[in-house]
Amino acid sequence: MGRLFLINLEGYIYSCKFCHTHFARVDDIISKSFHCRYGKAYLFDKVVNVIDGEIEERMMITGLHTVVDIFCVSCGSIVGWKYMFAYERTQKYKEGKFILESETQSKVGNLYKFQLIIEYVVKIVT
Repeated sequence: MGRLFLINLEGYIYSCKFCHTHFARVDDIISKSFHCRYGKAYLFDKVVNVIDGEIEERMMITGLHTVVDIFCVSCGSIVGWKYMFAYERTQKYKEGKFILESETQSKVGNLYKFQLIIEYVVKIVT
């Protein structure tokens, strides 16, 4: 296996709750009105530091989609999925977009808020 190069994002970010690897900027959220197996989820245009799983067909509330699960490149935790293909015409806007899951709204939401505060304080101090 080769050397792992991580992309570190600037500004307010979402990161892995296990290893804190950066995934996406808050500014890249397309929608906060998605749901997943464990609760709330966000739709993003751009996500970094993830690897794709196997392609599969998945029936969701909005219809049949071809998706790949996405995993943290550092720790291997499943963090969401990527829409590869949407069969419903009204769902085509999701193609090529990413879902990042929140395991539980309060736990992950508080972690993200805490991390954003820490990063903000670090930016002020430095």
